[in-house]
Amino acid sequence: MDQNQVDRECVGRAFSPEGMIEARNRTWEGIEAIAEAMQPGMTEPEATHAARKVLKSLGLLQGWHAICIRFGCNTMLEYGAPSTPSVTLATQDIITIDIGPLWKGWEADAGATFVVGDDPEMLRAKHDVKLLWDRVRDAWATRTLTGTDLYDFAAQEADKLGWIFDPIMAGHRVGDFPHRYNGSLRQMDASPSPYIWILEILIRHKSRQFGAYFEDLLT
Repeated sequence: MDQNQVDRECVGRAFSPEGMIEARNRTWEGIEAIAEAMQPGMTEPEATHAARKVLKSLGLLQGWHAICIRFGCNTMLEYGAPSTPSVTLATQDIITIDIGPLWKGWEADAGATFVVGDDPEMLRAKHDVKLLWDRVRDAWATRTLTGTDLYDFAAQEADKLGWIFDPIMAGHRVGDFPHRYNGSLRQMDASPSPYIWILEILIRHKSRQFGAYFEDLLT
């Protein structure tokens, strides 16, 4: 490992792989509980308020990044981009949920897509974004690809599945709070180490106004 990689992957004294897995598992509990709380007719601010209540009940309200819940056309957007206002959750709709809790001093981050109703293309998006994440993760685990190579591979696989791949959600560091490198996984010119990188995948439909998102810890 060269010095540049050491610098990008440094952690603090409180870091532990076991702690990162614990934080990750708790975060997925939060994601699933938030999804259960989503109801047609909600606005995104109302959904965020409901999510805060859920996370508080689970001891996960303290976070290192803000809760991000998107509906419909807003699911095409990257983290931090302003949503189209007044969008409400429809009876046939798609949802993305992204949370970044801080659990016992360890940073977690997870995001997933959920569908209300039975729209076949939305259901396909939910399925395929996770399938794509799994393919990229497996390529990382078996082929020692760099972060840049992983996102090139993701774009190729997304195209095979019939989706537009959006590389703007390019992965990032986590660790014991605060993580010490702010560059993206896509910029990483070495093979990323486990337990400290979040792999993010954002895809968009080719003809309709919605997307799908999945992110999780590389382990």
